[in-house]
Amino acid sequence: MNRTDRAWMRGFAMAIITAVTSTAWAQSDRPSPAPASPAQREAARLLTSLQAAHPGTRFTRVERAPVPGLYEVWMGDNVAYVLARDPRYFLFGRLFDTQAMQDLTAPRLAQAAAVAPPPASPANDAGTPLSFDALPLADAIRTVHGQGRRRVAVFSDPGCGHCRRLEPELASLDDVTVYTFLLPLQGDAQPRAVWCASDRSQAWQRLMQQDQPPPPAPNDCAHPLERNLALARQLGVQGTPTLLWADGSRTVGHVDRQVLQARLQATTGAPR
Repeated sequence: MNRTDRAWMRGFAMAIITAVTSTAWAQSDRPSPAPASPAQREAARLLTSLQAAHPGTRFTRVERAPVPGLYEVWMGDNVAYVLARDPRYFLFGRLFDTQAMQDLTAPRLAQAAAVAPPPASPANDAGTPLSFDALPLADAIRTVHGQGRRRVAVFSDPGCGHCRRLEPELASLDDVTVYTFLLPLQGDAQPRAVWCASDRSQAWQRLMQQDQPPPPAPNDCAHPLERNLALARQLGVQGTPTLLWADGSRTVGHVDRQVLQARLQATTGAPR
């Protein structure tokens, strides 16, 4: 029996075991799982629909919002509000109850932050080392501060709150070149618009620091977003922002200017 036959037999045996186990469970006296509520079924249907419509976005969960017909769509630690009947439109922002004078989004974000793993620090960087020079830097936005002799690459997403917090810290650095690989984890409209702008670096800074989106990208504008997604998967990038340093190490999550300076010093040395 060759390897293919053995693999097929193992699969066939597992199928029989699964069928027998399922039958035994159905015939047992154990109580059946509680049926899903209409809201749970609607949330599951909406999640499936969103995943099919936006395969490049990582949706982590969909939950009913306090407003009837509105659902929270979670993408990591970012949340958008979507109408169940028309999930074409995403609303990013705060849901506020004007009668109770209460921010309904704030406690949900706090709850998500409480259960999410903290960003990695320089002492617990994740991922395997890589060759910085092997990165396809032509697929990144190049932003030069000062003489730009030190280097760092960043995987970032316009819809990522931690990414927006990181940008002013990066902008405050001197003598460094920042290569930003755009990831369309929460839709590709803004990343495409930034990439297709006449001045990509300026468009990126205005979007992330001043909340000024560039004009929509023309349909015929070529962009590297799919290649960037493939690169992120290849390198094991699990979230944004992820910083890749000149020595091949990485840091995940938002860090302040002091940490950035220390990492540049440790991975690149003093400015030449």
